[in-house]
Amino acid sequence: MNLNKKVHSLNIKGKLWSIDQPKVMGILNLTPDSFYDGGQLLSQKAILKHIENMLLDNADIIDIGAMSSRPFSQELSEKEELFRLRGALSDIIKEFPQTIFSIDTYRSTVANYALDQGVSIINDITAGTKDEHILDVAKKFNATYIAMHMKGSPVNMQDNPNYENIITEILYFFSQQLHIIQKIGISDIILDVGFGFGKTMSDNYKLLKHLAIFQEFDCPILVGLSRKSMIYKCLDSTPQEALNGTSALHFEALRNGAKILRVHDVKEAVEVVKLYREYEKA
Repeated sequence: MNLNKKVHSLNIKGKLWSIDQPKVMGILNLTPDSFYDGGQLLSQKAILKHIENMLLDNADIIDIGAMSSRPFSQELSEKEELFRLRGALSDIIKEFPQTIFSIDTYRSTVANYALDQGVSIINDITAGTKDEHILDVAKKFNATYIAMHMKGSPVNMQDNPNYENIITEILYFFSQQLHIIQKIGISDIILDVGFGFGKTMSDNYKLLKHLAIFQEFDCPILVGLSRKSMIYKCLDSTPQEALNGTSALHFEALRNGAKILRVHDVKEAVEVVKLYREYEKA
């Protein structure tokens, strides 16, 4: 059964953007402490070059984050998050004016600044539970909003995550949050089940296996599996060695209804999408 046959459309910069085929979101970390590529992009030249490379590899969206949300990371001050963003964002938008950018933040002030600069999408790991005013910002700019499930916060989410039934609990979470989000007047919504955010390895694989269930909300599903511990710990390796495992799980995610892959390695993810599309035609 083709779980990706449903065609979703989102409003991006006032234009209808059809997700008729799976899309690839490239990760741009403006952080010194991200779990895989922290500290690699310390100059504006390196940042712009990295974006250029991802676009040449056919990234559909570039997701910009100025604060790490890796397990056990400490919360950055709002002032520091804005400082990192201001140092890069205006040049990024100026250099790539036609590119679709998202801002990875849960703070309304940061989201407001980014969208005012020309960013189109808010990627909120808290789904509006940390700073409810971020939903007002999304409504103000008529922005697409990515709502992710996370149990706890980055500093404590992997201490001892526990669920009676992870599928039903996340279904309930999304039903509650979607009601709040849609009541405010936001209609362009993407869901992210939050692999690795307050989940055990077993939880993550259960979510991947049953990902299609979350299509009941009629929103595009984004997955962030790239080089995560559910891959490299299972293989007894490292994030740097987890590309092959990432590609394998990306294919399975697409089979189970994922519409957007959030990735460190754009070229390889685009190849997975191409192979998946051929597989679906068979």
